[in-house]
Amino acid sequence: MLKIYKPTSPGRRNMTAVDARSLSKLRPLKRLMVIKKSKAGRNNKGNVTVRHQGSGEKNFYRKIDFKQSKFDVPAKVKSVEYDPNRSAWIVLLCYADGDKRYVIAPEGVKIGDRILTSNKQIPTEMGNRQPLKYMPIGTKIHNIELVPGQGGKIVRSAGSAAILMALSNGFAQIKLPSSERRLVKEDCLATCGSISNADWRYVNWGKAGRLRHRGIRPSVRGKAMAPVAHPHGGGEGHSPIGMKHPKTPWGKPALGVKTRRKKKWTNKYIIQRRVNKKRKK
Repeated sequence: MLKIYKPTSPGRRNMTAVDARSLSKLRPLKRLMVIKKSKAGRNNKGNVTVRHQGSGEKNFYRKIDFKQSKFDVPAKVKSVEYDPNRSAWIVLLCYADGDKRYVIAPEGVKIGDRILTSNKQIPTEMGNRQPLKYMPIGTKIHNIELVPGQGGKIVRSAGSAAILMALSNGFAQIKLPSSERRLVKEDCLATCGSISNADWRYVNWGKAGRLRHRGIRPSVRGKAMAPVAHPHGGGEGHSPIGMKHPKTPWGKPALGVKTRRKKKWTNKYIIQRRVNKKRKK
């Protein structure tokens, strides 16, 4: 659910935020946190390699268990917490043997719920994790492995979920949130349900300061620069880019250009590419 602010100032006007009052008030588990050093988009020589990054609020990185390799050991949800490093909520699981781990929170999870991970067939319930070959067709899944035992690699952001479409010849066909269809080995693990905090995509940040707290620095339009600084630069007033198509600051084509290698070895697993929605003129 979104929280809407009153327009008491220009920055507050139209500002929204995710209502986090339902989250646990407990402090994060100290042994599951590590210091996160700020790189500010620079390499080991101090040169900016990724633009528009810098400053940001200091925070600790939470160690997330993407593998969930404790099979057949029931776990109880102790807390649902905020994670500054990702858009989804996280939950602290307390296993029956006393171990504690953070995992991505599925939609609808509550304190006290039971979650189970197994390499055998178990009930297809929210939060349970098992191989794809034991799930019924049409199940919503997230945190999906691409290689068995490697840990979840795709479908990990807030509100996202893939759909299990078919099972055949040792592979599972899944439909990703981008509408791409691809094959994954049926022995790969996946978690049932969609991911929490689905309203995150509708947040209106309202003012530049909130983005600075996230570590995002301002970006300048190319057509507002001088000709020496950007291919779109030059002209007077609100001049258009003056070129056939948009370009990056280094002269390469931008917007809609394919960057995937043509001979990438995983191409054989992609059945259907994502559907690109046409930009409205």
